Amino acid sequence: MFSSRMKFAAKVLPPIINTSFGSNFDQFGDYKVVLIGDGSHGTSEFYQARAEITKHLIEHHGFDTVAVEADWPDAESVDRYVRLRPGVKSKLDPSPEPAFRRFPTWMWRNKEMQEFVHWMRDHNAHLPKERRAGFYGLDLYSMGLSIQAIIKYLSRVDPPMAKLARQRYGCLQLWVEDPSQYGLATLTNPRMESCEKNVIQMLRDLLNKRLEYSANEHNGEEFHSSEQNAYLVADAEAYYKAMYSRSADSWSLRDSHMFETLRRLLNVKSESSKAVVWAHNSHIGDARYTSMGTRRGELNVGQLCRENLGQENVALVGCFMHTGTVAAAHDWDEDVQVMKVNPSRPDSWEYVAHESGIPSFLLDLRPNQADPELRRALA
Repeated sequence: MFSSRMKFAAKVLPPIINTSFGSNFDQFGDYKVVLIGDGSHGTSEFYQARAEITKHLIEHHGFDTVAVEADWPDAESVDRYVRLRPGVKSKLDPSPEPAFRRFPTWMWRNKEMQEFVHWMRDHNAHLPKERRAGFYGLDLYSMGLSIQAIIKYLSRVDPPMAKLARQRYGCLQLWVEDPSQYGLATLTNPRMESCEKNVIQMLRDLLNKRLEYSANEHNGEEFHSSEQNAYLVADAEAYYKAMYSRSADSWSLRDSHMFETLRRLLNVKSESSKAVVWAHNSHIGDARYTSMGTRRGELNVGQLCRENLGQENVALVGCFMHTGTVAAAHDWDEDVQVMKVNPSRPDSWEYVAHESGIPSFLLDLRPNQADPELRRALA
């Protein structure tokens, strides 16, 4: 019954390589933020589909921000490339290192992403600076790189403040290679002093210098990047401490950071700016309607976008599959392997979708767009 209802409501999609693929998502073109999820971080088709949808939204609907579940410093090196931004020239800066070096490296360093990044640069090359689409990271796992970026920035614009930053962030220096050990140490060693006061004071001092620093170079863009890095360090310090208390706290801290990073991005852009967000389905759905929120008390990016930006301004698009292969590792920091994905369970919605017999389709469940009976059944 459900499969037949789903089949009736489904919009059959052409192959991803078909030039018309992206146009099947025109109904999301008027939203302020479109969040596109994936069911795994190692499935080529998810990356291809998100890229094609995003290209269409950029070209035909004026989206100018691509924000992904990646770290700010890594994504900024990509943003410099795609927006043809001038590099930061300073004898203090070492040669740039490859982006996306932390595990899992294949999450962003893959062929599909490389092709999309080159497309963004080619698209932007013919546009004035203010209309170029940017590429940004929302996550908080780059505490060490962010500290380095802040100090390098301050060394250019305010050397005395850079010296102070080195002193304050020095509290975290022992832990930058494995920040989770910082959280464990604060829990198990009652005599150890937390770094919270130092990182928050550094953030406040940086924000107090906003006007002075913003006038210094590149129209305030370099200050905005440093500001995002300072927020990242402060939020990461809290996140790693929360990891060893309640998992709901650490999850919600991370997703709150991702949302606030997105909100700050939109605030520094023009009022007409529109964003596409790429993250796992667990981040871009609305936690209030799943066991994440109802049972575990967690929140997520999709929920926060709806609550703060207005549900009428936010579209949530999940990507799912029945079976296939995935690039993954058996444990953290182990080598990547190509693994088979078990077929979906008979009691899952993925299985119901598979039973419809349609290889690939879009199911629009927005109010006033979908069959009310189908919406109720899926809820």
